[in-house]
Amino acid sequence: MARFLIEVPHEPEFVACTRAIEILLKTGSHFLTHADFGCMDGEHKAWIIAEVAGKEEARGILPPSMRSQAKIVKLNYFTVEEIDALLRHHHASVQQPNQWSARTEEGAEMHEASR
Repeated sequence: MARFLIEVPHEPEFVACTRAIEILLKTGSHFLTHADFGCMDGEHKAWIIAEVAGKEEARGILPPSMRSQAKIVKLNYFTVEEIDALLRHHHASVQQPNQWSARTEEGAEMHEASR
């Protein structure tokens, strides 16, 4: 299973905050009753981390009224070894540092130049 961050925004009014909290708490899902809120710091969103099979399953955790505005982000964990391998791969695929592409102002055409 993958981990997903579910972000649910709501309006900054007091009533909207309390309504969002009430909806999530009364839904009864373990995920929803453990939502974190940023309202007291001026960030009017709820965040939930869930381990599920995919984005649509993550969205399905939410009450129907909150699904359309929710942002679902798959979370990744990297080890030092994985980052080292990614950096080695990236450095191997980078062009020579003295070559670059630029757009000319007159013709707006792409060309390759070297310093």
